Amino acid sequence: MTTNKHVLEFVEKYTKHFQPDNVVWIDASEEQKEELTNQAVATGEVIKLDSKLLPGCLYHRTHPNDVARVEHRTFICSRDKENCGPTNNWMAPSEAYKLLDEISYGAMKGRTMYVIPFSMGKIGSPFAKYGIELTDSIYVVLNMMIMTRVSPKVFDELGDSDDFVRGIHSKVELDEEKRYICQFPEDNVIYSINSGYGGNVLLGKKCFALRIASYQGWKEGWMAEHMLILGIEKPNGEIRYVTGAFPSACGKTNLAMLIPPKVYTEKGYKVWTVGDDIAWIRKGKDSMLYAVNPENGFFGVAPGTNMKSNPNALISTQKGTIFTNVVLDAKTNTVWWEGIKEPAPTGDKVFDWKGNPWFEGKTDEKGNVIKGAHPNSRFTSPAINCPSISSEFENPSGVPISAIIFGGRRAKAAPLVYQSRDWEHGVFVGSIMASETTAAAAGKVGVVRHDPMAMLPFCGYHMGDYFKHWLDMGKTVENKPLIFNVNWFRTDDEGNFIWPGFGDNMRVLDWIIRRCEGEVDAVETPIGFLPKPEDINLEGLEDFTIDQLKTILDVDKDTWIKEAENITEFYTKFGDKLPNELVKQLEILKENLK
Repeated sequence: MTTNKHVLEFVEKYTKHFQPDNVVWIDASEEQKEELTNQAVATGEVIKLDSKLLPGCLYHRTHPNDVARVEHRTFICSRDKENCGPTNNWMAPSEAYKLLDEISYGAMKGRTMYVIPFSMGKIGSPFAKYGIELTDSIYVVLNMMIMTRVSPKVFDELGDSDDFVRGIHSKVELDEEKRYICQFPEDNVIYSINSGYGGNVLLGKKCFALRIASYQGWKEGWMAEHMLILGIEKPNGEIRYVTGAFPSACGKTNLAMLIPPKVYTEKGYKVWTVGDDIAWIRKGKDSMLYAVNPENGFFGVAPGTNMKSNPNALISTQKGTIFTNVVLDAKTNTVWWEGIKEPAPTGDKVFDWKGNPWFEGKTDEKGNVIKGAHPNSRFTSPAINCPSISSEFENPSGVPISAIIFGGRRAKAAPLVYQSRDWEHGVFVGSIMASETTAAAAGKVGVVRHDPMAMLPFCGYHMGDYFKHWLDMGKTVENKPLIFNVNWFRTDDEGNFIWPGFGDNMRVLDWIIRRCEGEVDAVETPIGFLPKPEDINLEGLEDFTIDQLKTILDVDKDTWIKEAENITEFYTKFGDKLPNELVKQLEILKENLK
């Protein structure tokens, strides 16, 4: 399939190491896909779902000890510990390679090793980066065919170059005590063992597209960000693009696939989805920043996805999708999960995510309700399935970014929306991003967790250098995106959300776009520019008044004085790597609050 000596040496090295019975090179043809699917069905690795109701869809269960990303077993293996930074786990590369090799030696005896050539970004585009993943999991192969662009054309683009990410994965024994997800930024290597869960083993995703790519971007002058990309089409046909960074449980995918309220759709407004999770950003023409979604599919959380919360996501799952750890109705060969807003299946052929017989309301011996789908159960769907997918999704040059939006889950501190004063202040706003823990999270409720730019688990180098890179990127373009912060989660004294959210978030996006175009004024406050309440369109919004809006467009000084203290403490962990510009912005905030 290739004569590239670097690729051949890489495959040969790990063939000797893993000792598989067979080596299969993936060409992603329909014939090969069908053959692999049939093999996986025969071994029980996947189950084919109903060909009429869910054509081309498959069902899979992971091991019960292997259901999510494992941050405490994820390492950045930089040669110098200082380059790893205080927010990552570090292991010396020599130590890591030795440990991983010892655990995984001979792990593919009796198995097949698959060689997956893949591209993040459209093959041949200026944004594209290439990788080869080795794996002993057909589930990984089938998912990578959805999430990335798998093709022999990758070898054509590589030519004789060794500029590709080497991805090494083996399930080994799925031993959680020996589970490691290691990134070697300087070596362009990812090594993942003893896991079969997507976030740990689909190496094109968080491992490559964020941890490795953020390091590449730092060295090469571009950015890899944990961001959605969406386009807002106005009635005159003009489209403005924005990116948005949100920690988990803050509605990122819902916003990426937003359907505007009736008052907007009747006027001709539309929202187009470019990406729901990752954005690669470079300087482009007109001295603007341009973004692409390097992925080719969606790896979404199933529970809570329904025709009200995110119809575009649900429709995306109805063909060519792999469902993981949801409920299986073996009678109809269909799937179900909590929050789908449809009646749970009944009968003696309904099984939960562990494969046990299940019915809604089933309890364990202590009386606790047993959920049918794991809370982190997933669907892997081709992006092309999404009804709102943008016509620019495949644009090799990306889309021009007018605004960058940061957001978190804050009950009282952050207003519904505010704008930074300038780029430097905007980087500060992103660096102080935080969310409060919910009842669904382990530990105390309402604890503030900082997650700068939503990149805390995904930055492949020192976060102080990452902040500096953001500041430097702003100097490369004249037409900088405006930077905003949103908070859909302000609550009243009873703990109820005040803002309706979901499709009505379009009303805030509308104000953001009008600010980008200089159409509306704003009010200067100690934290930035806030909308005038009358400039947020509430037309057609029942049971919500302008007085309620005013309560979530306030800046409480006492709350923000405590916030500034919290930020000061958070910033100490970055030591002298914290850019002086951000120190200055914190001082300005404190002065403004006096």
